[in-house]
Amino acid sequence: MPLAEPAPTRAPVPPLAARARTVGGSPVRDILAVTARPEVINFAGGLPAPELFDRDGIAAAFHDALAETPSQALQYSTTEGEPVLRTTLASRITAQGLPTASDDILITTGSQQALSLLATALLEPGDTVLVENPCYLAALQVFGLAGARVVAVPGDEDGADPQALAELVRRESPKLLYLVPTFQNPTGRTMPAQRREAVAAVAARHGLWIIEDDPYGELRYDGERVPWIAAHPGAEDRAVLLGSFSKVMAPGLRLGWLRAPAELRRACALVKQAADLHTPTLNQLAAARYLDVLDTHVERVRAVYGERRDAMLAGLPDALPEGSVWTRPEGGMFLWARLPEPYDTTALLPQVVKQNVAYVPGAPFYADEPDPSTLRLCFVTQTPEEIAEGLRRLGKGLGL
Repeated sequence: MPLAEPAPTRAPVPPLAARARTVGGSPVRDILAVTARPEVINFAGGLPAPELFDRDGIAAAFHDALAETPSQALQYSTTEGEPVLRTTLASRITAQGLPTASDDILITTGSQQALSLLATALLEPGDTVLVENPCYLAALQVFGLAGARVVAVPGDEDGADPQALAELVRRESPKLLYLVPTFQNPTGRTMPAQRREAVAAVAARHGLWIIEDDPYGELRYDGERVPWIAAHPGAEDRAVLLGSFSKVMAPGLRLGWLRAPAELRRACALVKQAADLHTPTLNQLAAARYLDVLDTHVERVRAVYGERRDAMLAGLPDALPEGSVWTRPEGGMFLWARLPEPYDTTALLPQVVKQNVAYVPGAPFYADEPDPSTLRLCFVTQTPEEIAEGLRRLGKGLGL
């Protein structure tokens, strides 16, 4: 009787890269997955209001791009981006106070890709990155994947403190500083012009890249526009400005851009070639056409979002425990609240979700020791009536 063949051995596959094993997912996206039920009033996301998308205007822009330049619209494009979109964007940025040529701009697949390209082009594992405290969550993910050491800059209601920044730069020798100075995510705060000038001076004096992320700047409901850090003296050769069409046109288009000094911009273009060759051509050509009517659309969006911000601010005193404090943003999509001790917003979230309402706990937004009593609320996705009902549910979930 023949002997049985021995079972073939199966060696384990090689492990994932360390960066893929150690960087966690997005708590915001985890919460959105749990609270996707239609009966949930969701203050957790950073989602533009879908009923305000200009479906007809965007459809017309796509139709025109396909009708007028079909061979171009359906073909590969250059990595840097379609010239017509870069030229139109450059004119728009110049009109807002920062002289810009089309060659200064790289079109990206959302501004999130711009941040990823910069991290790849600038950071070696172990490099130090300075961030605000709290900080945009997805930026912390990008820097974590790059193997960077992330250090938070102390600040206040006006953002990162320039004196504390200078001390950290001297002590830590960081490669870059990442900021969302206008209607910051998650707090909604805006850095004043004088402080922006001081930040630019610190970067010029100590040799520091500044990444200035501005996805919300056009969503201003009151107050005066504050010039970009990139427009201040001393920042010309070291400030990178990021922008996005996600909040003012539609996030599904996945269109963003970066404006950077020539050497860094070329490095980012090389990284982008390896990542995706180029941003979708048709989307770029349609966006270039839509820019002709974008300002009119943004005016409509501002009016609606401003009412929704006011509705949330009006309802918060009855929805949060006595002793709570919160920001009063002049624009953007978010406000930030701090509850009195011993409230822990992460621990409280499950019982709040039982009331069919959701927020984002503040802890994941911190690069260092988190404040467990904080939370982020998005006010743009729901109507004023839905906001009022959501805040009533929130108060009930918090035990009020």
